Amino acid sequence: MRVRRIALTLLGAVLSAAAGGGLLLWARFDGSPRLAGVLLGVALGLVLAAVLQRLMPEGCDSAPPALRRRYTREVMVAMGAYVVLLLASTLLLKRVDEPLLRAAVALLPVPPIVLMLRAMIRYIRDVDELQQRIELEAVSFATAFVSLVYLTGGFLQVARVIDVPSAAAMIWVFPLVCLSYGLAKAVVVRRYN
Repeated sequence: MRVRRIALTLLGAVLSAAAGGGLLLWARFDGSPRLAGVLLGVALGLVLAAVLQRLMPEGCDSAPPALRRRYTREVMVAMGAYVVLLLASTLLLKRVDEPLLRAAVALLPVPPIVLMLRAMIRYIRDVDELQQRIELEAVSFATAFVSLVYLTGGFLQVARVIDVPSAAAMIWVFPLVCLSYGLAKAVVVRRYN
């Protein structure tokens, strides 16, 4: 089981990097450095997810296999739709001028994130009490950490020590919570093993 998990993690990391690299080359030919950055971020995020999965202790998840498969399937479908709609939104925003239509196009990637959150909530509801406690602690630590980072950044911004564009700051909240959650879960699980 452990060898299979490592092999699947490595395969996922290699495929993600290859897909990200291919999309990055495509984006360069399109002449869009911003899209290239988004694609590079997606590829790096997928590789980071594979690494985080590898760092998780073996007994990290006490959920039944059927529940883990359902969760994985729902999250992968949502994330696939997110990537496609994010790319479509990025490309369409270059061609749309009307404000109401721009708002609708800009929000295209949001429904897949809602589906991912729904999958997470369903998963947490259906696991046993110990796993629920682990998930709760990990989410609590992650949100507290991200809140502290953004509060600190806000104070530095008010003092004019840093100048971070609001769009950049806002768009990174959710990915930072997800990353912090993954790291926190790896730490919390070790307490219960």
